[in-house]
Amino acid sequence: MGRPGGLSRSLAVSGLAALVASLVIAIGGPAAATPSPTRPRGVSLPTVTGPVTGGMGHPTIVSTSFDLGQVGYTGSEYFLSGTAHAFSSATPLTTNGRWRVQPASTAPYETRILVYQPANPKKFNGTVFVEWLNTTAGFDTAPDWQSAHNEIIREGAAWIGVSAQSVGVQGGQGAVGGVAPGGLKASDPARYAPLHHPGDSYSYDIFSQAGLVARQTGKTAPLGRLKVHHVLAIGESQSAFRLVTYVDAVQPLDHVFDGFLLHSRSGNGTPLSQSPLPVVPVPVGTIIRTDLTVPVLTLETETDLINPEIGYLPAQQPDSSRFRLWEVPGTAHADLYSAGGGFSDTGDGQAELALFDVGAVTGGPLHCSTPINDGPGYLVANAAVYSLDRWVQTGTPPPRAPRLDTQAGPPVTVARDPHGNALGGIRTPLVDVPIATLRGDGNGGGPLCSLFGSTVPFSAATLASLYPTHAAFVTRFDAAAQHTLRAGFLRPTDVKNLEAAAAKSAIG
Repeated sequence: MGRPGGLSRSLAVSGLAALVASLVIAIGGPAAATPSPTRPRGVSLPTVTGPVTGGMGHPTIVSTSFDLGQVGYTGSEYFLSGTAHAFSSATPLTTNGRWRVQPASTAPYETRILVYQPANPKKFNGTVFVEWLNTTAGFDTAPDWQSAHNEIIREGAAWIGVSAQSVGVQGGQGAVGGVAPGGLKASDPARYAPLHHPGDSYSYDIFSQAGLVARQTGKTAPLGRLKVHHVLAIGESQSAFRLVTYVDAVQPLDHVFDGFLLHSRSGNGTPLSQSPLPVVPVPVGTIIRTDLTVPVLTLETETDLINPEIGYLPAQQPDSSRFRLWEVPGTAHADLYSAGGGFSDTGDGQAELALFDVGAVTGGPLHCSTPINDGPGYLVANAAVYSLDRWVQTGTPPPRAPRLDTQAGPPVTVARDPHGNALGGIRTPLVDVPIATLRGDGNGGGPLCSLFGSTVPFSAATLASLYPTHAAFVTRFDAAAQHTLRAGFLRPTDVKNLEAAAAKSAIG
């Protein structure tokens, strides 16, 4: 289906609806930099096989579509095999996340990882981002790589995608009704014949073992002789739900990862253990435990707070020395960037130019009744991966962010300005100097449209009243962009691209 770091044209077009479905559900001072553990207690080092070849000649993954060599990176695939633990708890899990779990049954497994790394080892910055691949659509997707790949590449970090869950390996129905089953073994039976997964109760330990592999160096290691200093776990949507459970239950036991980015998590986590093993559910309102020794940055869109299917608001918690929460107005759980523009974005500014062509925004591949959200989600995601990496490397925490101005309801609502854009949260120029109403809700049509938010372009009369001249618009937009940059919620290259796009636009 896709080449390393890429996506075949047929999948990019005909499979796009399934891809976007995969994004659905499923205060102290600076903290000292966390030293990398040497050998986490109780975690087995799996057997690594590869680089993998054969079958149709390329890995199956929904990822970015450009050639990684174009941006100075390489891609390869490896198989991991070994024995994984499930986990159990003697008492019901509580919302404070301070759980005491223990290893339970074991089962053999064989899965795969994808490895993207700088082609020039001298450009490696020492950080590896390990993404829990999303399987909600019935096959593996890499939504965090797609959202934040430009910043990962600019910083010179490596990325590993882990097929941690059964559906991604074995196939079967994903969590979204009506989506055709997939899985690696179905996508390329010859290439993936050795793989087998014992079930998602074992996914947490499989992810730990993949994190351990990310630390390995040497001639035959997936990352070769790169000098790895820090390993950070990331996951978006359904994968973030699983990482909530991992952070509270497994990280204190295994100590594999040096930090976490939870992107669009829900109000709870996924079960610690599930059928056919004894079910151990996670309650709604579960927070990130406050006694962690590694930092956690949680990034939430407007949709994540107000959509009842995700329902993050009950789990909202204060910032602390090891925790930051960023809530971003004008963003949706999935958006136009994740449904199209992000596939081919190499950071050359074309994606930012498209943000100003709101008249071209449509209902997307799901045929939503209103144009889907074309907001700044991916731009803040770039800042999030940079901030987490800096937090771990230097001990400098990300900036504190105000919360969105919400009312708990039900239903949960967000206070809005006269143009319909949300108040509070991380302010960006696309919301503070708007040319459209950008919301995390307000869409109908297909069953997933509510998760893609909406874009309602301003009328010509409204634009003229707000920005009587092009110079007036550019001056205000640039000032807002610089403000967000100084606040730490945008990256310099992205601001440069935004300002260039604003200057080239016809606004005013």
